[in-house]
Amino acid sequence: MRCAVYTRKSTEDGLEQDFNSLDAQREACAAYILSQRHEGWGPVPDWYDDGGYSGGNMDRPGLKALLADVAAGKVDVIVVYKVDRLTRSLADFAKIVDVLDARGASFVSVTQSFNTTSSMGRLTLNVLLSFAQFEREVTGERIRDKVAASKAKGMWMGGPVPLGYRLQDRKLFLDEQETEKVRYIFTRYLELGSGRLLVTELDHQGIRSKPRRNKHGREYGNVTIGRGALYAILQNRLYVGEVSHKGQNYPGQHEGIINREMFDAVQLRIEQSRVERRLGVNADQPSLLAGLLWDEP
Repeated sequence: MRCAVYTRKSTEDGLEQDFNSLDAQREACAAYILSQRHEGWGPVPDWYDDGGYSGGNMDRPGLKALLADVAAGKVDVIVVYKVDRLTRSLADFAKIVDVLDARGASFVSVTQSFNTTSSMGRLTLNVLLSFAQFEREVTGERIRDKVAASKAKGMWMGGPVPLGYRLQDRKLFLDEQETEKVRYIFTRYLELGSGRLLVTELDHQGIRSKPRRNKHGREYGNVTIGRGALYAILQNRLYVGEVSHKGQNYPGQHEGIINREMFDAVQLRIEQSRVERRLGVNADQPSLLAGLLWDEP
């Protein structure tokens, strides 16, 4: 019986340690396989690890490689520390069982003594995975409710820090070196009335996007501001001191950069530009019936 150990951890926290959660899972599974040596069990040489991947879906490189080897007839038994390491979704578990059944392979959870080779084992696993999926969905609902409540209080709930701000103690504060860039962008858009012209001007002025650094220390950003990024800035209500959530706007706990009058004027100009583009009034030869004459789809 060729046994493959599968390990998973939802986050990358602690994976840089010499002995991390994946190592602990693998060690326990290897010990279990060794205890079944009298049944002819033995480990395959390959490792199937997914560090930093959720169990809520099957989009995991380690799991894909494992299932491919099962389908190729290279693995007879999948051994995991706990059943939720393999999946937290009942629907995904059914897909995995189909792959196992097609090759006559089985699945074993070390700490829970489950085995898919028997009908009772499958029933027990289905019940357990139903609760695991329920727990995941409840956790998701709890997180969404917390985000909604926090934004209603004006709290910034994460994401890329916008141009003009810096992050300190999980709160937004004005970045004095960048606030003038934001004010310049809003002012010049009202004066030019064209995103295309403003993008060209910003490039000539050397005004670029916010420089950033990810958690691994890699630098990114600090590039030319394109039209999409420009309109994202112009329509970001953070700049007027508000926090948005699902179409609702709330007074933010951070300080705005643009006053209400200028922000509203910019939104009106953007909407006018959309209408003009739709009607083609800015074209070299605008169509007289544009927006008036329609054809069957």
